[in-house]
Amino acid sequence: MFSSVFRSSFNVFSQKTKKPKQKHTETFLYFFPQYFPVFLVLMKHRRILRSFSSGLFYGILRAMVTNAILKEIPKVELHDHLDGGLRVQTVIDLAKEEHVTLPYDDQEELHAWFVRGGKQKNLHLYLEAFAVTTSVMQTRDALYRVAYEAVEDLAVQNVCYAELRFAPMLHLTKGLAAEEVVQAVLDGLMEGSKKTDMKVGLILCAMRNQDPAVSLKVAELAVAFRDRGVVGFDLAGDEIGYPPKKHLHAFQYIRNQNFNITVHAGEAFGVESIWQAIQVCGAHRIGHGTRLTEDMVLDGGHIEQMGSLSHFVLDRRIPIEVCLTSNVGTGACESYATHPFPIFFRNNFRCFLCTDNPLMSDTTITKEMGLAVKYYGLDFDDLEKLTLNAMKSAFIHNDQKLVLIYDIIKKRYAELRDKYQIQ
Repeated sequence: MFSSVFRSSFNVFSQKTKKPKQKHTETFLYFFPQYFPVFLVLMKHRRILRSFSSGLFYGILRAMVTNAILKEIPKVELHDHLDGGLRVQTVIDLAKEEHVTLPYDDQEELHAWFVRGGKQKNLHLYLEAFAVTTSVMQTRDALYRVAYEAVEDLAVQNVCYAELRFAPMLHLTKGLAAEEVVQAVLDGLMEGSKKTDMKVGLILCAMRNQDPAVSLKVAELAVAFRDRGVVGFDLAGDEIGYPPKKHLHAFQYIRNQNFNITVHAGEAFGVESIWQAIQVCGAHRIGHGTRLTEDMVLDGGHIEQMGSLSHFVLDRRIPIEVCLTSNVGTGACESYATHPFPIFFRNNFRCFLCTDNPLMSDTTITKEMGLAVKYYGLDFDDLEKLTLNAMKSAFIHNDQKLVLIYDIIKKRYAELRDKYQIQ
């Protein structure tokens, strides 16, 4: 047990020092596990420990983000696709009601089918699963149920605010009008919010491969529902061959209406996609943005030099919605070890963690935070910073953000510090 805990600290300390003393830590681990209780006491003296350059003390200290803490910390989720997060049993139930043929009727087999793309790092298989989820989301009752359950599932993870997103034009095959689709989802979200007391907003997505006139319709729809729960507009879909500038009329409409924009960019295509999203389309947030490192000269995890775009993103505090497991599963990043998240985070870009598609990526926001602790050495303070980064980046009014920051997030983190004696 001690071995697994301390081993996770080795990579942790390497994020902040060039030469971590891993060998000494490993030796201490195997031969002196009886001193583990001492380190729980030392946690109370964290500032003193920071003065030590030894990977032994600080590495062990940083490993103290336990699963219990991960579950209890307040969270914010800003990049979560409604059609990428259904419960498997809900898919089965809705398919029976709507006479939709599924790849498998057994819950375990169907779950394995949904996650196979991410497990195999096969983008085609990953995207294939969305045809099934959208096929069972074509009625008002189905949309309501999926939205309601999405809020329930997030609330269980102690998410205090979430922005879910979906493309309404993909849910019209059974005769619903686009307005009815949006209202059904909002009804489910609001009912879930009332039950759980979790605040929630909705982002409407246009698709890159759709006609720009359709994107404009989605933009108009988003603005029309801005006082009923819609908080922003997004452009999603394949970046290659479908640059965001083709949908400029939709973006211009949103900007003229003083509304909020996030754009999927820099996931499957390079810096040009991010540049267009920000400078041409006016994006206030960037979804994924993994390719932004192509505008940097890197020495390991250290940025030696930044280009004008990465400087702009950093200086203007443009938020980056980071989706670790999704990026690895779709091939946007080769592995967790090579993901640019620690580069962004350690160099003070405003970034935060999201799930993207919890079903296809077989993940939760709690798991994503756990991965950041495991692979990048995040500690309790880092997790709080990530949560605050996300809340500051939310598409709600400033006074609403402040209430959530001070009355819920900071308060709860302070309570957990006392509970687990973290200083």
